[in-house]
Amino acid sequence: MESVSLQRPAWKWQVLSLFLLCGWGWVSGQIRYSVVEESEVGTVVGNVARDLGLKVEELPGRRLRLGSEESLRHFAVRLDNGALVQLDRERLCGAAASCVLSVQVVTENPLQLFRLEVEILDVNDNSPSFPTSRRTLRVAESATVAARFPLESAQDPDVGTNAVGSYRLSPNSHFSLDVKQQQDGKLFPELVLERALDREEQPELQLVLTAVDGGSPARSGTVQITVLVQDVNDNAPTFDRTTYKVQVPENMPVGALLLQLNASDPDEGPNGETQYSFGVHTSDSVRRLFALDPRSGEVRVSGALDFEESPFYEIYVRAHDGGIPEMEGHCVLQVEVEDVNDNPPEVLLTSLLNPVPEDTPPETVMGLFNIRDRDSGANGDVSLEISPDVPFAIRSLQNHFSLVTRESLDRESTSQYAVELIARDGGSPALTTTLMLLLNISDVNDNPPRFLQPSYDAFLPENNPPGSLLCTVSASDPDDGDNSRLVYSIESGQVQGAPTSSFVHINPDNGNLYAQRTFDFEQLQVLPVSVAVRDSGSPPLHANVTVYIFVLDQNDHPPTILHPASDSDVPAPQRVPLSAPPGYLVTKVTAVDADAGHNAWLSYRLLPQSTDPSLFHVSLYSGEVRTARALQDTDVAAQQLIVQVMDNGDPPLSTTVTITVALEEVTLEDSYKPRDFLAGAKEKPDLTLYLIIALAAVSTVALATVTLLAHSSPKLQLSSDGTLKYMEVTLRPTDSQSQCYGTCFSPGSDRSDFTFLRPCPPPATLPRETGAFLSATGTLRDPGQVRLPKRGCTPGHSGGCDTRQRQGLW
Repeated sequence: MESVSLQRPAWKWQVLSLFLLCGWGWVSGQIRYSVVEESEVGTVVGNVARDLGLKVEELPGRRLRLGSEESLRHFAVRLDNGALVQLDRERLCGAAASCVLSVQVVTENPLQLFRLEVEILDVNDNSPSFPTSRRTLRVAESATVAARFPLESAQDPDVGTNAVGSYRLSPNSHFSLDVKQQQDGKLFPELVLERALDREEQPELQLVLTAVDGGSPARSGTVQITVLVQDVNDNAPTFDRTTYKVQVPENMPVGALLLQLNASDPDEGPNGETQYSFGVHTSDSVRRLFALDPRSGEVRVSGALDFEESPFYEIYVRAHDGGIPEMEGHCVLQVEVEDVNDNPPEVLLTSLLNPVPEDTPPETVMGLFNIRDRDSGANGDVSLEISPDVPFAIRSLQNHFSLVTRESLDRESTSQYAVELIARDGGSPALTTTLMLLLNISDVNDNPPRFLQPSYDAFLPENNPPGSLLCTVSASDPDDGDNSRLVYSIESGQVQGAPTSSFVHINPDNGNLYAQRTFDFEQLQVLPVSVAVRDSGSPPLHANVTVYIFVLDQNDHPPTILHPASDSDVPAPQRVPLSAPPGYLVTKVTAVDADAGHNAWLSYRLLPQSTDPSLFHVSLYSGEVRTARALQDTDVAAQQLIVQVMDNGDPPLSTTVTITVALEEVTLEDSYKPRDFLAGAKEKPDLTLYLIIALAAVSTVALATVTLLAHSSPKLQLSSDGTLKYMEVTLRPTDSQSQCYGTCFSPGSDRSDFTFLRPCPPPATLPRETGAFLSATGTLRDPGQVRLPKRGCTPGHSGGCDTRQRQGLW
């Protein structure tokens, strides 16, 4: 026999009885053990050697073993003290209440046969279960109380107390649960009807049946039972009223719907399908005048009604369902025929004012009407009504009516009104006649044109070709026709002694503003143009707007050499002693540029075409020509210096001047004299002319400044030595807006310098070079802050002008 290792003694066994009989070659005895199902493999069932009275040391010699194949499938005997078991009770015994296995044990020397019994004890390891988790039960609503409906039982593989022990039903208002027990102990559940069913009240019930076993702890299983209540024809069709009364006019057309009857039947299917028919008491005349739809219950007029022939009809209607047997309901339809008002009123238009001017005052008569009705009595009394959402009203005098304005009109808000006049008589039912009038509101020139912007800015580079588009001004007028047709024009004015219209031209139809001439920044920087627009109404209305045209500087002027002046083709030489030390001032080139800003920045350099460029040095910004080294006898006595003066425009413009320098053997004291180009006016008559022109220009600027200060609030800023550094002027024109302008002055660098002023364009498109100041010597000056003009400055307000730091601008 195969040896099987045993587990720890986790078994429980019981010796019930022992009988040992000695006979011919065999011994009969009975030992009973008990063990729970699903014990682990190797569980000790009992000590066979001890219970048979065998000594342990004799077992190998007596060859203790199992004596049948059935025993060998489930047990094994150890030669020392026991048996092993691996079993499942439900697999071995099924649903039997008692499960006992017979085991034969054989020993030799002498040969003996022992019979053992092993009882397998059940464990509650299975829950009750139904064949299906859901079941549908169909029950007729006519089922009587106490009717029974068997249900499928739950199955539980366990036995004894672990088997199904009870059932319970979820609470409900119609069914109870009755459980029957068979002789073998099995339980059979049944539903018992406790209260009558009504499909119309509750067509479906949901129940839960629970099976519980007797184990500890108890296990359970459920099934969902859906009870469908089957319909029975137990309801007759019912009308919502037993008697219907209808009043109809005698001129009711054939085919008109008189009434739609409705009989309801709460039954289902054919039991609830209702059909309509005339009752047995309905006369033949009624059947000729009226038709009844058998399915919809609609009663329609099928013949001509006549009040004089019969003012009253009774229609008997029967409704029956399709059940077996049929069930039916009845009602009576009473029809009263009324004499009708068959003549509608007539509206006669006598006169009408159309279109209506929008300036028409209230209570002005717009139209006259006459009303008539051929009927008599109340059917001939006519009233005239008007739609409520219009600014008009009706005034009446007997059968004469007038249409008047109720409030002021505005064509711009509403240009046309649909006026609905309704004439209604006093009949029952009343007849009406509708007259629709379309009243147009004619325009009156009551809206002036309005510009889309309070002001316009245009920026134009100088040297523009005539005809250049500057900007487009646009205005709107909500009026209509000629009253909204706008004409643009330029108001009369003077700019630099010339009319404004000579500078710009405006298209009178679309507001396009064009340049009439070529603009020069050096002559005109800002051109304010007053543009007017007027409509074509009578009288015409107009509006004004100011267009500021800012001329932007272009680099169109090369530098002009002021010194040294050249009276002839051969300039006068500059005499320099040979003993002059390095840095000796030979002369100073002075130039100006009519442009502004960057375009007026001047730089000086010595061209390599000079006789000896290494002998002299020209200051880049001041134009001073000085010796670069000590002079020598070997140097050429007559030197020609070619100095180029270049501005900072794009592209830059330049001018050259040739200076003749004579190297002489003279002492330094005799030859060193001031080289001021203002001195020696007899030798330089052109310089005198320049000074006269400059003096006249300064006088003009001074006069303009005095005039400006008389109409403005200037702000002055002085340097420590009393020199005027900055001046801000606030102009106050006749309109509500003010304009701020600022200018800066740079003090002279030396006795021979004077300052030229360049105005600044507006801040929106201010070029980088705008506002530069250049001294007469060509030296660039930095005035610090620049105050730029800003629109809408408040007079006297310190923050009215936009102050910006212009780095690298000067």
